[in-house]
Amino acid sequence: MTQASDLNPQHTDNSLTFRIHSIDLLRGIIMLIMALDHVREYWSQTAFRPEDLSQTNGLLFFTRWITYFCAPIFVFLSGISIFLYQQKKDSLGLVSKYLLTRGLWLVVLEVVVVSFLLQFGYKLIIIQVIWVIGWGMILMAGLIWLPRWGLIVFTLVLIGGHNLFPDVVPTESNFFVAMLHNSPFVTFPPGLPPILFSYAIVPWVAVLALGYLVGAWFDEPVVRQRGLLRMVGFSTLAFFILLRASNVYGDSSAWTVQTRGPLYTFLSFMSVNKYPPSLLFLSMTIGTGMVLLSYFTVPPGRMAKFLSTFGSVPLFYYLLHLPLIVGGAVVWAWLSFHKLTIIAFSSSVKDFPPEYTPSLLRTYVVWLIVVLVLYFPCRGYAMYKREHKQWWLTYL
Repeated sequence: MTQASDLNPQHTDNSLTFRIHSIDLLRGIIMLIMALDHVREYWSQTAFRPEDLSQTNGLLFFTRWITYFCAPIFVFLSGISIFLYQQKKDSLGLVSKYLLTRGLWLVVLEVVVVSFLLQFGYKLIIIQVIWVIGWGMILMAGLIWLPRWGLIVFTLVLIGGHNLFPDVVPTESNFFVAMLHNSPFVTFPPGLPPILFSYAIVPWVAVLALGYLVGAWFDEPVVRQRGLLRMVGFSTLAFFILLRASNVYGDSSAWTVQTRGPLYTFLSFMSVNKYPPSLLFLSMTIGTGMVLLSYFTVPPGRMAKFLSTFGSVPLFYYLLHLPLIVGGAVVWAWLSFHKLTIIAFSSSVKDFPPEYTPSLLRTYVVWLIVVLVLYFPCRGYAMYKREHKQWWLTYL
């Protein structure tokens, strides 16, 4: 995604510098959390969903739940970056052209490269977050021409009202509708591998637009920007709590009192639908993102600089972390079980190697190793981007 560091060079005041660091810092944190989810899937897959309250435990649920925040905050920050990128251009036409080409590039990248890296082959074409960011940017190439009030209406209606639309059964006649707004589904196009559509375009494009709208706050003084982020962020979280408690609207699955005790009742309350992202899911995650962003508007320390390194080169990091995690898992399975397999694609216990046992300890150890290994190439590429201005650098 276009990065906050691509701002107009004439903006050199310290307050703006700190605000740019806040975006990279938050993005870096969620990129590392995303890697945790992928390590869990490939190194400690379970025969049940971690959100299954009848079988999960608190730590396993949390390890999965914390990754809920990755996609929405990442897309939201991408929208902010679009606004900041626009500030350095002389015309909306140039911004539209960039968004269109960048979006098409991301769509192709998801289908051709990311799908391959997830499985080292094309048994299945997997459509995920890079795809929806790509389509979101393509649509934003036109949406940025709307008046601000029009874009606000579009964004709020799409985020707040999309839960009213049910899934459709994908057919040739309504396939595009299903791709726009549906739970995950698989289609079998003739002559091609099966395609798994995990991420629907709606309402992710509205999340991108929301970030673009919030990007205007970065032209405000730091104190006002911080106040706006906290006011809207905390209000959104309060909205989430009240609406979730009512069980009236905003998510397809109601929370219930669990027989396993208060902890699992709380987990039921926090378990909201990501596919497609419900109103409550987006309220919980983006509200949290706004609050965090408001507290990051300070000069970065050593740890913040470490984390910001990953956030300053998000696509580069994303394309590196997949082969490292997946390839490492394949080698580990071969050495441990003498079987060339990807455990993440095991659909039931009978598909696991007999000696295999899920382990969250293994998950967290491998995750820390991945983070440390990736830091050095990410730092090197971030330094290269700061020192060079070739056009292709804005696409990676």
